Amino acid sequence: MMGIRDLLLIALRAEMDSKAYYEGLASRVKNFLLKDRLSFLAGEEEKHRRYFQGLLESKFPGEEIIPPPSTPVPLPRLELPSEKIPLSELLWQAMQAEKAAEDFYVELAGKFEEESPERKMILYIASMERGHYRLLDQEREAVLQFEEADFIWPMTHLGP
Repeated sequence: MMGIRDLLLIALRAEMDSKAYYEGLASRVKNFLLKDRLSFLAGEEEKHRRYFQGLLESKFPGEEIIPPPSTPVPLPRLELPSEKIPLSELLWQAMQAEKAAEDFYVELAGKFEEESPERKMILYIASMERGHYRLLDQEREAVLQFEEADFIWPMTHLGP
């Protein structure tokens, strides 16, 4: 059974990975509107990372904070493939990761006392992950319309 420290380190790693994924995806799309949304998501994940970093520092002062190289919990691994994959598929993968992160954070929040600030903040982050899912779902729907029509013009969302 993992302790709170281990779970917080996993959360830290998950946020680091999510940020890197969104930054990588943003660097590969041409549509400035989608690029802006992906950059926004990367910034949100960075804020979450900073929160978990600070929580680890306050709960475990003086201990070295080294996130695991990967997350051992069932969070989908986000990787940008080198081969061409439709943007809709990459957004779907990100949506699944956001849903898994929300579930993980709800469970993590249960490890803290009912009215504790940590529990409330982690539940808030879980709700933000749900919002990220919805944002990605909207983008994916728009992308699917253009992929299905095999239609490309300067304002469409272009895949990597």
